[in-house]
Amino acid sequence: MHTRYPFAGIVGQEQMKKALILNVINPKIGGVLIRGEKGTAKSTGVRALIDLLPDNRVVDLPVGATEDRVVGTLDIEHALKNGEKKFEPGILAKAHNNLLYVDEVNLLDDHIVDILLDVAAMGVNVVEREGVSYSHPSKFILVGTMNPEEGDLRPQLLDRFGMTIDVKGENSVEKRVEVIKRRLAFEANPETFIQQFKEEHKQIVLQIKEAQKLLPKVKISDKMLELTAEITLDLGVDGHRADITMIKVASTIAAYENVDEVQREHILEAAELVLPHRMRRLPFDDGCLSASALDKWLEEKVC
Repeated sequence: MHTRYPFAGIVGQEQMKKALILNVINPKIGGVLIRGEKGTAKSTGVRALIDLLPDNRVVDLPVGATEDRVVGTLDIEHALKNGEKKFEPGILAKAHNNLLYVDEVNLLDDHIVDILLDVAAMGVNVVEREGVSYSHPSKFILVGTMNPEEGDLRPQLLDRFGMTIDVKGENSVEKRVEVIKRRLAFEANPETFIQQFKEEHKQIVLQIKEAQKLLPKVKISDKMLELTAEITLDLGVDGHRADITMIKVASTIAAYENVDEVQREHILEAAELVLPHRMRRLPFDDGCLSASALDKWLEEKVC
């Protein structure tokens, strides 16, 4: 039996957990970047997620990885001598059909991040050397974590993550005490602790499987598409990637809630997950985008 901290045992961090689950249901969302200071359960959440995917695994991409190690290498000498391609797979080959995890993604070389996001978008890794080309499928759930105090990603790279979540430590005494109790209980007897969350774990897995079945059948009306476009235009979001991602996320939220048509609240929740790192304007008093604040703002606009 493994001894990873159980996903269901994480106290709070509901938005982070929801974002991770939505990416499991629908990898086409485009991954998630989780930002927050150390000790806020970022890595714990990502590694625990794999237990919700029994047929998959977490593939790590270390900060110091070279381009060859990431994309793989072609043996040019072998190709010239024998007239056939010889490819040494890299991390992107191992990540196919798995979860690719990049801790401290902000410390990666920008060129490596570019490659990573290109492959995540296309689902194919293409390696070219000296006129010789080789490609292989590479479809994965991309999850990056970072501490903003150690530097940020360029806006162009941020925009290519489907979602960005900011996590903070719990700010109530009750929850902080619960975090301590659970961690100590886990360290004292991991197997017993994991068993305590067995039923909740089963329920999450079942809900994910049901959502994956329902997702292709979820309907989206023109009214919801118009609401999406109105929100992104009013918040000064460039391009169309945000609109498309919002619709994918809203559809996935609907499926997760076992609803077969996207509703207004799904669009608002999707905006909360997709737009904060893409907005040029912040029309809210506290400068924070939440589904409730967005809903209130839209209502006031109509009036």
